[in-house]
Amino acid sequence: MIKTTIALLLAVAVLGVTGCNTIEGAGKDVQRAGEKVQSVVRDAKK
Repeated sequence: MIKTTIALLLAVAVLGVTGCNTIEGAGKDVQRAGEKVQSVVRDAKK
C-alpha cells in the first residue's frame, strides 16, 4: 500500500513538473503514469 501511494505521488509530481501543452499530451502523460503505477503494484505483489 505504501509503495502504491509513493508511486501515485511520484506520478503526480512528474506530471506537474513536465507539464503538457495540449489535452492529448495530458492524456499521454496520465496514461504513462498509470502504466508506471501498475508496474509498481505488480512488483509489490511478487
